[in-house]
Formats: sequence, structure tokens, C-alpha cells
Amino acid sequence: MQNTRGAPLFLVCLFAIVLGSRLCHSGILWADEDYHQAAAIQLLYGKALYRDVWYDKPPLSAVFYLLFNARGGWVLRLAGALFVTGVCALAFRFASELWTRREGVLAAGLLAFFLIFYLPGAIIPLEPDTLMIAPHLAAVYLAWRRKPFAAGMASGLAFLINTKGLFVLASCLLFGFVRPASLVAGFLAPNLIFLGWLAWQGALADYCQQVWKWGILYAGTSSFGAGRVLGWMGFHAALVAGAAWCWWKDRAPERVRLVLWAAISFLAAVPGGQFFPRYFNQLLPALVISAARGISLIGFRPAVAQAALAIALAVPVIRFGPRYFVLAKERITGAPHQWKDIEMDQDSRAVALMIRGLARKGDTIFIWGYRPNIVAYTRLPIASRFWDSQPLTGVPADRHLSDARPVAEEWARANRAELIRTSPTFLVDGLSSYNPGLDIHKYADLKPWLAKYSVAGRTRTTVIYRLRSD
Repeated sequence: MQNTRGAPLFLVCLFAIVLGSRLCHSGILWADEDYHQAAAIQLLYGKALYRDVWYDKPPLSAVFYLLFNARGGWVLRLAGALFVTGVCALAFRFASELWTRREGVLAAGLLAFFLIFYLPGAIIPLEPDTLMIAPHLAAVYLAWRRKPFAAGMASGLAFLINTKGLFVLASCLLFGFVRPASLVAGFLAPNLIFLGWLAWQGALADYCQQVWKWGILYAGTSSFGAGRVLGWMGFHAALVAGAAWCWWKDRAPERVRLVLWAAISFLAAVPGGQFFPRYFNQLLPALVISAARGISLIGFRPAVAQAALAIALAVPVIRFGPRYFVLAKERITGAPHQWKDIEMDQDSRAVALMIRGLARKGDTIFIWGYRPNIVAYTRLPIASRFWDSQPLTGVPADRHLSDARPVAEEWARANRAELIRTSPTFLVDGLSSYNPGLDIHKYADLKPWLAKYSVAGRTRTTVIYRLRSD
């Protein structure tokens, strides 16, 4: 084990830098983090995931938000900075023990760097692909340390954050091949406990439908250009080049396993041909560990190699760095954010402000569209297990602003029949103005239900309805 003296001070400095970057986003709630925050708010009302709340992800992302009472703003951003610092500490320890303290510092620094300088929607939110970085790194590190049961436990926790945790287990098998049975036993332990809890809550069937049936339908019908892979690699060229240099030049016995770990992680990042930027967070653990070694070796090469590395790192700084200064200035001066990427979030804030002015104790909410940030901002309970329109239209959120073709029409019809047996106080239509094909008024089976509501407020893209008292 290498000397890690000075690591606490280094990590404190990293934390300060990461916290500064996160606080710039304290006035923004990004897509996907709002979903898990809103789900956690429902848990605070005593509801159970899957049975009482439609939730198409494994449970631990929502549970994570309970650690800070599902708060947003600076509290959420502080939690994000602590999380990033924690995963950097894991990367530091792993790389330091594989090689030297130099590689440990590089691994932690690279991970922090690329969790600051990339598309904000992919790196700022504490969502499953980001949250899984922690158990992913821990699992592979423990497998390398020949602690298969503990590695399996970490893989099992990864699976309870993201179904792609199965790929983490596969990566551990590369390093924990001596006792695979212990590894698998560790993986099963937390998952069997969770399945037992689901059965006790009467939510096992709902979990299978929401996480697995809906998840398979969603993945099987999505397709995005592979150009996103090249785009991601371009902004992460320093990681890719550093890792490639390690795999080529380093003669350590772990080299082949490091290559295979990256390959498995890449397969996990592109399920069903999808290439969402945040999915590539699955690649970060494998690449930062290898790249730390590769860049350490490049440090002893001619100046031209060092210059190329500096340019590769400068590209994401130049592309994504200025926005932090703009956001910071707007936060300090109190000026509203002027950014197309967050227009819907700003609209949701305005909607939530109106609703909070009207709401009384015991009021409930339902959103037509995918706007969980409204639930997060209002902190109102939902009236039924449905709180967005995905399971009611059968159209996943990744395309419902432009596409009205359902992936599960009969299932959606049955879900609408369940919805109309409830009477949420507020019905917020945040979809019809974006996609007339999914206008709530076009659904004949919802018309009698909608007749019980009257308009209570509007924004440019959203209509707020309130249940009439007559």
C-alpha cells in the first residue's frame, strides 16, 4: 500500500472546488434529479415505492435523497459536492494502491475535473448513473483486494441504484475470480433483503412492472445517434488517451483486466443503442483509474505529448467553464438565469409558486407531462401512484415532447382507468402545449374526469387546474 499522507488536505481542496461549481447550480433543478427528489418527498409522506408511487428505477436513488430530507437548493448541491469528493477519495485510494500516490492524485483529480467540465445535465444531478459511481469504484477495488463478498455487496448496492449494476458485478468477476461464489453471494444478499421487503409491502408485482417491464419497453424503442459517443470521447480525450497509453505501455499484471473493465463499462453505457450523455458516467471509474497511470507515464515523455494532454484538458474547460461564471454572477446579483437549457425548469418554478399560493393542508397534485420538478418545488403529496403522464399515455419522457406513439397502449388505458378513480386537488398540464398529439383533452376516457376541474392559473407553457368544490 502506498503512502497516502497529505490526502486529507488534497481532498479538502478538491471539495472546495467541487462545492463552488455545484453552488453555481443551486438555483436550478436538473432533469432526473428532480424525479428522485420528488419520489423521496412522497416517501416522507409515508408512501411506499412502486405500490403507492410509480417509480421506474431501483429504490436507492430515492432513498439517497432521504439523507437530507429531499431538500433542494444549496442543501442538494452540498450533498452533491460531498458525494463527488467521496468518489474521488475512492479513486485516490484505488489508484494509489495499484501504483503510487502520484496516480492516486491524478485519478481523484481527473474524476473531479470531468464531473465539473461536461454537460451539466449529465454530471450535476445526483441520479442513478452518477450515484452508481461510488459502489462501482468500491466494488472493483474490493474485488482487486481479494474481498469477494464485500465486492459483491457493493455490486448489489449498485444494482439497487441502477439495473446496470449487473455490469459492475461482471467487472468484479475480472478481479475477484478466485472466489466467484462469495462474490455472487455478496451481490444477492442486499437484493434478497430488498425483494423480501417488496413482498412484505405487497409491491413486488408493481416493482417488476415499473422497473423491468417499463424499462425494457423504454430501452427497446429508443435509438440515438452514435455520434454522441464520438462527442463524449472528444470532450474526454484526455481520459481516453491516458487510458489507452496505460494499456499500451504499462506492463502491470492488471493491464488486461483494466482493458476488459473499460470494455464492459462501455457496453453498459449504451444499452439498446441509446447514447444519453449521463450514461457514460458508467465509464468514468474504469477510465480514470487507467488514465491516471497513463498520464503519469506521459509525464515522462517529450513536451509534445504533454502539450497534447494540456490541449485535451483545455477543450472542456473552454466549452463548459464560462457558464459557471455566468451562473455565479446571476446568483450573486439576484438576476434571473438566462439559459435556454433551463427554460422548462424556470417555468416549473413559476408554476410551483402559483400552486403554493393556492394550496392548503391536505391538497394533492398530479402532473400531465414529465415535470417532477413541480412536485419537488411544491412538496405536495400525489393523489394516486401516478404523478406524471408516462404510464398514462404509454409514451416515455425521452420523446414525449415530439412523439405521440405509445409503447404500451393497452397498459396506458388501464392506468388511466385507475387514475380517474382519484381526485387530485391540482392537475398541472405541462405537456399539451409542447405536443398537441398528447393533449390531455384528446383522451375521451379522461373527459368526464377533467370536467371536475377549472383553470386556476397559467404560464407560457403550462396550465394549472384546480378541483372544483361544487
